Amino acid sequence: MTKAEKDKAYIWHPFDVMQLENHIFIKKATGVYLHTNDDRKIIDAISSWWVNIHGHRNIHITKAVSKQLRYLEHVIFAGFTHDPAIKLAESLVKILPGNMSKIFFSDDGSTAVEVAIKMALQFWHNKGEKRSQIIALEGAYHGDTFGAMAVGARGGFNEPFERHLFDAQFIDIATGDLNALYSSFESLCKSAATAAFIYEPLIQGSVGMRMYDAETLEKLLKIAKSNQVICIADEVFTGFGRTGKYFASEYCETKPEIICLSKALTGGYLPLGVTAATERIFQAFNNLEISKIFLHGHSYTANPLACAAANESIRLFLSAECQKNIARIAHTFENWKLELSTSPNILNLRSLGAIFAFEVVNTQTKGYFNPIREKIYRLFLEKNILIRPLGNTIYVLPPYIMSGKELNYILKSIKEVLVDI
Repeated sequence: MTKAEKDKAYIWHPFDVMQLENHIFIKKATGVYLHTNDDRKIIDAISSWWVNIHGHRNIHITKAVSKQLRYLEHVIFAGFTHDPAIKLAESLVKILPGNMSKIFFSDDGSTAVEVAIKMALQFWHNKGEKRSQIIALEGAYHGDTFGAMAVGARGGFNEPFERHLFDAQFIDIATGDLNALYSSFESLCKSAATAAFIYEPLIQGSVGMRMYDAETLEKLLKIAKSNQVICIADEVFTGFGRTGKYFASEYCETKPEIICLSKALTGGYLPLGVTAATERIFQAFNNLEISKIFLHGHSYTANPLACAAANESIRLFLSAECQKNIARIAHTFENWKLELSTSPNILNLRSLGAIFAFEVVNTQTKGYFNPIREKIYRLFLEKNILIRPLGNTIYVLPPYIMSGKELNYILKSIKEVLVDI
């Protein structure tokens, strides 16, 4: 069998219609480019599912992981610890917004959210209060495990599993009536059954890069906090500079008590999830009674190689050069909005930090399942650009090292694709 035949014979790819997809073979990657087996160079304009912020095969992260391999590849994290995890936890506590006190390690974004939900629910259980209701945003996406699905949008992705999910209360952040939003949210928060409010700060990625303002979120957070509702910020996507600040939560005065991180955490090198919590949350578990400790863990919790990658990725992220690049990309995207503002077949041009998005006008199904997505995807691949639309939403989330020349080529290609479709 050929490699393509073996791929179809043995591998089940995510989010793909397997009968239709011919998967592209990537033999190596360098900087912002993916190199195929037939020697094409494809620009990775979405940071490989939003994870690769420093470019592929970053020499510094590669060296850090290689060095760690010489000493410790993995060890059980219950009863043991190691330097990479300690260094990473200390670094995160120093740069995270608010008063985060403890870092809990897991495997990826979805499991980081699972941990957060369990922390919030057990917090109230340990306190002897019967609070189990969780409030989330309409259109939310927090991952594909069951707890994460339960606080995510119903239908589409989750329809086969809906009857197995616990109930959550959803509020529509996109409503035009903010007074009604605040009123309904306050009623939910005042309920003695409400345990937590989970949200994607300022931008809901998977629903189509839906952006909303910090003032609205600030009002919601103040309402939640005044009613002792635990606020959980899912910063899996928005963390590490994507919105222009270190973390999207920095745009608000009121801070969450739990923050979920993954994706860019290791610079796209290795899977790693983090759930950060305040001292108030931690102290509810700091107990000699074993039934009240946090009985949750993963085989690869705080994997030393992943922690080593994350430590170097954070060092690079905090550098003046990286921060300058983020600001440069943000400025470029502001200019893109001006350049594309007169295009007749696009709607809702928007950007936030190093995120750029808009909708293509058509009369087909709205949202992720709009079939125009496949045509847009193929047109960009023909131009050797990886852009994976969310239905009719085109977005660009480049690695921070992307040059002005490469960004200009993407903009030129966007204009051409808009004509073609």
